[in-house]
Amino acid sequence: MKYLSASEKAMGAEVSIIVPCYNEKNNVLPLFRALETALVGWRWEAIYVDDNSPDGTIEEIRKLARQDIRARGILRVNKRGLSSAVIDGVLSSSADYIAVIDGDMQHDETRLPDMLEAVIHRNFDFAVGSRHVSGGSNQGLANYWRRFLSDRGIALSQKILPVPLKDPMSGFFVLKRKLFLNLIPTLTGTGFKILLDLILSCPSTIRVIEIPFQFRKRFSGQSKLGLKIMMQFIVMLLQKKLKRYPR
Repeated sequence: MKYLSASEKAMGAEVSIIVPCYNEKNNVLPLFRALETALVGWRWEAIYVDDNSPDGTIEEIRKLARQDIRARGILRVNKRGLSSAVIDGVLSSSADYIAVIDGDMQHDETRLPDMLEAVIHRNFDFAVGSRHVSGGSNQGLANYWRRFLSDRGIALSQKILPVPLKDPMSGFFVLKRKLFLNLIPTLTGTGFKILLDLILSCPSTIRVIEIPFQFRKRFSGQSKLGLKIMMQFIVMLLQKKLKRYPR
C-alpha cells in the first residue's frame, strides 16, 4: 500500500492517467503496478473509466482504490465507447497533464516519462506513443485482420490530418489538460480513436512528437476491434472531413 505524505496529498497529482475499461478485471492491478514502477518520482493518479463491465472490473478498481489513493474509478451505465470514456475521465481530472493508455497492458507504460518530458519541457502539444516510427512495433496486434484494419485506418486518416503523423490510430498519448478541454466542444466523442478526433480538431500549427513503443500482446481478455468499430471510425472521419472542408 502506498502512503503519501501530507505535502504530497496537498500538492495533488501532476498527471492523470486515463484508463478506459471494458472487461479488464484481470488487468486493473497489473497495470497499476506497472505505472507505479514507470512513474517513480512523478505525482500521478490513475482514473479508470469502466463501461459497466459484466466481468466485475469496477469492483476490482474499487478494491484497489480502497488500498491506494492514487487509483480512482468512474462507472458509466448505459453509455459505451472509448472516446467518450476518455472525455469523462479528463473532465474528472484536475491535473495539469493528461495521459491516455489502454487498460489491456498492450501499451508500454515505461515510455510515459519521455512522453511527459516532451510535452512539459519541450513544448510539444501532443506526445504520441507510436508503433510506426523507428524503434516502434505493432507485433502485438492479434492477427492479420487487426493489422489490416489498423493499416487501412492509418492510410485513410493521413489523407485529412492537419499535421504529419505516422500512427494516428494510436490510443497512447499525452497532452495538457487545458488543450484537451479546449477541444472538447469540437469532438465527435464516438468510436475508439480519440487521438485522431483530437488531432483533426487542431490547427496545422500544433506540434506533435511520436515516441516509439513496442505494442505488446494482450495480458488478459479479448480485443474489442471489429467491423462495427471500423464503421464508427469511418463515420467519424467523414464528419471531421465535412467540418474541415465544407462544401
